[in-house]
Amino acid sequence: MCFDPKEKKHVDTHFQAHCCPCGGFSVGEMSRRSFLGGIGGATAAGSLAFSGLSWAALSAGEKELPQAPPRQPLVVKPLLCYALPQPRPQTSWRGWGGVQTQEAAEKEIARIKDELQGLQTAADFPLTFLPLTAAKSLDELNAAKDDLAKADVTLVYAADGYSLLDAVGKMAKELIIFCRHRSGPTYLWYEIVSPIFLRRRTDSLAVEGVDDWDVVIDSQEEILWRLRALCGLRNTIGSKIIAIGGPSGWGHPKEAPALAKERFQLDIQTVSYEELGELIKQARADQAAVQLARKRAEAYLSLPNTTLETERKFVENAFLLEGIFRALMKRAQCRAITINQCMGTIMPLSETTACLSLSTLNDDGYLAFCESDFVVVPAGILLGNISGRPQFLNDPTYPHDGVITSAHCTGPRKMDGKTLEPVRLLTHFESDYGAAPKVEMRKGQVVTNIIPDFKAECWVGLRGEIIDAPFLPICRDQIDIRLQCDSLKLAQRMPGFHWMTCYGDYLREIGYALKRTSIKWEVLG
Repeated sequence: MCFDPKEKKHVDTHFQAHCCPCGGFSVGEMSRRSFLGGIGGATAAGSLAFSGLSWAALSAGEKELPQAPPRQPLVVKPLLCYALPQPRPQTSWRGWGGVQTQEAAEKEIARIKDELQGLQTAADFPLTFLPLTAAKSLDELNAAKDDLAKADVTLVYAADGYSLLDAVGKMAKELIIFCRHRSGPTYLWYEIVSPIFLRRRTDSLAVEGVDDWDVVIDSQEEILWRLRALCGLRNTIGSKIIAIGGPSGWGHPKEAPALAKERFQLDIQTVSYEELGELIKQARADQAAVQLARKRAEAYLSLPNTTLETERKFVENAFLLEGIFRALMKRAQCRAITINQCMGTIMPLSETTACLSLSTLNDDGYLAFCESDFVVVPAGILLGNISGRPQFLNDPTYPHDGVITSAHCTGPRKMDGKTLEPVRLLTHFESDYGAAPKVEMRKGQVVTNIIPDFKAECWVGLRGEIIDAPFLPICRDQIDIRLQCDSLKLAQRMPGFHWMTCYGDYLREIGYALKRTSIKWEVLG
C-alpha cells in the first residue's frame, strides 16, 4: 500500500520497542522544521531572463565544452547524545546503556569518527560531514546550534540523554536516529526510541516529520542509503530545468507543470522554439561551433560498438544541437533540460531529431528528457539525483506473462554511469528521420522503474530485470523487463503513462525521499 505522510503509515514500518522506564519526556506532538522548507529555495518560475538570447552571447569566452554541474553535497551534522549518571544509594540511578562514563564516551567518539570516515569513503554521492559534537547537556547542545542550522540532516547517535533528543528534534531540519544493539555499547534509545520519542507514550506516531523509517539499528549501510535518498531530494527540491517549447504533460498539459512546481518547487525556465531556431541559425554560421560538432560526431562514431545506420549529417547536426543545449543550461546554471514537441517541431529547425542529443547529454551527467512531460520529469530528476546515473524515460506496454516491454528513442549509453553499452544509430522510428540510438541495454541488469500518476498523488515503484533488448517496429531503445510482481496486478495498479527507468535498485531511497513530500509511494512485487 502507499505510504501516507499525513497518517505516518507504511508497509515497511516494523520496529517496536518494549520495556519503558520512567523519563523526562512529556506526552504530546513535537513540531519540527521542515526539510522542504530548509533546502532548495526555488526562485519564481520563469524568473531567469532568456530574452535577447544569441549564440554569440552564449558561446562567448567558451574555450571548452560546457560540462554538467555536479550535485550539491548533503551536509550532515553528527551528534552524540549521552549522559553521566551518578550512583545514588538504594534507588535506580541509571538507565540502560553502555556509554555512562567519560571514558566510555571518549571511546564511543573515536568509534563514531571511524564509522563516519567509512561512510564518507563508501558514499557514491556528494556528502559533507560537519565536525562531530558530543553533548551531555543542553548547554553543550546549544553550542552546536550553528552547525545544526547549517546541516541538511542531523545524524544523532542516541546513546542517552532524554531532554537532548527532544531538543535536537526541534532544531534539526532532518533527523536520522542511530542506536546500537551489537555494533558497540548498547544505547538506551535502542529500548525506548519508539514508545518515548516517536509515539510520546501513546499508540500512534506523534512527532511531525519523523517515523520508524528514520531509526537505524547498528547498520552503516542503512545510514548510507538514507543519506543517499536525502542527497537526491536536496538536489531536486527547487532545482531549475529548461523547457524547450515550454512545459507540458502527457494528457495533462496544464496540470502537470503546476503539480511539479507545487510538489518539488521546480523552477521551470522556458525557451521558445522561435528563440531556439535563431540560436541554431546563428550556431550554423559559427565555423568553430560547426567544426566542434563534426569533431564530436567523429569521435562518437569512432567509439567501440558504435554502428552508424543513418546519415552522418544527422549525427553532426545532433551534436550542434546538443552544444546549444549545453550552453543554455550553463546560462541557467542548471543540469536539466526537456523538449516539448520533439516529435515534429524541432526537426525542421535542427535538421535532425533531438534523440541522440538527449542521449549524449544524459551520458555526460545532465538530466535530459524528451516530450516535456512533467508528469514523469520530476521522477527522472529525483531518481537521477539519488542514483547519480542516467535515466531512461520510456513508453511502457501492456504487462503479460511476467514481462513488459518499454521503449523510447533517447536511451543513454552509460546507464550504469560509466560503461558505454553497444549502440546502433538509426532514424527516429515514427518519423524515419534524424539520428536515434538503439542502445543494447544489459541483459540480466536489475532496474528501478518509477510509474508516476497524473495527479502526483501516489507513485508506483517496480523492480525488474532486463531479459532482452529486441528490435521490434517501435521506438528504437527497447527492453523486455521480467517483472517481480503478477502481470495482472501491475496492469490494474499502474497509473499515468510514461515510466522512468534506471540501472540498479533504488526503491528504498525513492520511498524515503517521497515521504518528505505529499506524494505517496507504492511498491509492487
